[in-house]
Amino acid sequence: MHQNSKLKPPQLKKPSPNPESGLDGTDVGPSKSELKRLMIARQKLAETLSTFGSESLKSIPLDDAIRDAIAETPNIRSFEAVRRHKQYLGKLMRFLDQEELDAIHRRLDAIQGVSKAETAKLHFLESYRERLLTDDDALTKLIEKFPELDIQNLRSLIRNARKEKELKKPPKAYREIFQLLKELGL
Repeated sequence: MHQNSKLKPPQLKKPSPNPESGLDGTDVGPSKSELKRLMIARQKLAETLSTFGSESLKSIPLDDAIRDAIAETPNIRSFEAVRRHKQYLGKLMRFLDQEELDAIHRRLDAIQGVSKAETAKLHFLESYRERLLTDDDALTKLIEKFPELDIQNLRSLIRNARKEKELKKPPKAYREIFQLLKELGL
């Protein structure tokens, strides 16, 4: 380090009012870090899309090249090849504009929302089935709610399911109770 550099005060740059504008006020666009974050987000979106089946992918508005590349993802076995393929998917996703990405996100949210609602419904039915097996009052409430229900059949299914559980047999009646509840539309 030269002695002269110690004597000179450091040159401070004036902060620009807009972080995306240069010193002279011209627009220089997003920073390199911001671009990288956007590319990583698009790559993660492609990875998320690659977890869906072909039927779900058909409903998502995607370019054919991207759809084909995503459909090929399950066929790749090597770890390094999977990593390279994910980068390739991210590269393909870079060519999409913001409107297309927004449409993909909306459709993705709709698909995931439906599956979450369906999962919640199935969990409710499973817990109701458990209540039927453990509590006779739950059966009474179900009969009150659905008077057209075949009571004798349901009671025998519950009795058989309890025996199956006790004797550690395959849960045939247990599954039938679940199907019955599902048909009722609880």
